[in-house]
Amino acid sequence: MGDESLFQASALRLSGPAFAAPLIVTGEDFRFIVSEQLAGIEQQAQTILIEPEGRNTAPAVLAAALWLADHDPDGLMLVAPSDHVIPDTAAFGAAVAAAIPRAEAGELVTFGIAPTRPETGYGYLELAPGASPSASTPQPLARFVEKPDAARAAEMLEAGNFLWNAGIFLFSNKAILAAYEAHAPELLAGARAAVAGSARDLSFTRLAADPWAELADISIDYAIMEKADNLVVMPYGGAWSDLGGWEAVWQESGPDEAGNVASSNATAIDCRNTLLRSEAEGLELVGIGLEDMIAVAMPDAVLVAHKSESQRVKEAVASLKDKGAKQATAFPVDHRPWGWFESLVIGDRFQVKRIVVHPGAALSLQSHHHRSEHWIVVQGTAKVTVDDEVKLVTENQSVYIPLGGVHRMENPGKVDMVLIEVQTGSYLGEDDIIRYEDVYARS
Repeated sequence: MGDESLFQASALRLSGPAFAAPLIVTGEDFRFIVSEQLAGIEQQAQTILIEPEGRNTAPAVLAAALWLADHDPDGLMLVAPSDHVIPDTAAFGAAVAAAIPRAEAGELVTFGIAPTRPETGYGYLELAPGASPSASTPQPLARFVEKPDAARAAEMLEAGNFLWNAGIFLFSNKAILAAYEAHAPELLAGARAAVAGSARDLSFTRLAADPWAELADISIDYAIMEKADNLVVMPYGGAWSDLGGWEAVWQESGPDEAGNVASSNATAIDCRNTLLRSEAEGLELVGIGLEDMIAVAMPDAVLVAHKSESQRVKEAVASLKDKGAKQATAFPVDHRPWGWFESLVIGDRFQVKRIVVHPGAALSLQSHHHRSEHWIVVQGTAKVTVDDEVKLVTENQSVYIPLGGVHRMENPGKVDMVLIEVQTGSYLGEDDIIRYEDVYARS
């Protein structure tokens, strides 16, 4: 939605003199993406907590609170999802500042967004009688309201005393831990064990898997917020979207006079109210005569849906998992601590990859049982080790790694090094690897 990713925009929004370095909670598959994204905006996290598996927001927030209890027990926690669009950083910062006194007093502050339409994709917050939805200070809250149908959403918009539930919270570390003690004590023992048994891994903190797996999969709204009696809501009247579905992306992207949004490599012909988005370099997406449609082309999959059905993407993912499609669980680009790679072509007994190694980074010293490799450098310079030989390989040069050869590639330069790797052999899986030395301490 801009020059930075949504994650980077969120990190930048929550930075500056009023904020400590962020604590990030994420999953195994995203850990290197997170660290690389932070480095791209010259930020560093206090730590990055790695969830062994997703258990929803209540365990995630609790783990963060327990970690912070050992590092900043008197601090305030601002809990924010990483995929929101909030263009006015100053206005949002002012709303956070206005909520601080109530959080310091021990109350749990939730943020509510002034609704602009009868939205069925968001939960709502009903204000208590006499509360103002446009106030500049926290207001009393009557209750949480589940995502409504269209008729009920229209009624709430007309009533004027409802806000969208942003899923953003501010509270003291002590207050939220007390809330878990009171309302979700069953989560505490497992979360404490997961944090106490955590292990450092590079710049990450890995939560212990066994106790974490025993935790309920539950949101913080259900576990805490709907039960707490010390809750207030901070209204926010600025622009906001949680991009919870592709229809929200369409809306936030600024449709043209015909209601169309098309990415740079997409074309809309005689279309109305349509989103056409191609995320694949070199793949042109064309829509003809479409109305109220969404089409998103990725390098490995294409989504086509009516705009009114865009919230059902989770069903599509579940269906792909059921049929064993790798697109449901694997990224087209595989991020590693040293950079990333993607498979360009996979055939019978061969595979072609593009590999990008960041400046100063190095892959492990390794060998393979079942494949040989050809490396062709197309950008930068690679320092290559093959058995006892170490040499520099520059652009338009290549090197051969025989079956069983002990090898490593490094980037000694100041820019990304890019090479094309051609693998040939009887088995090409990522688990065909023996590591002898690894600066990232992988087994």
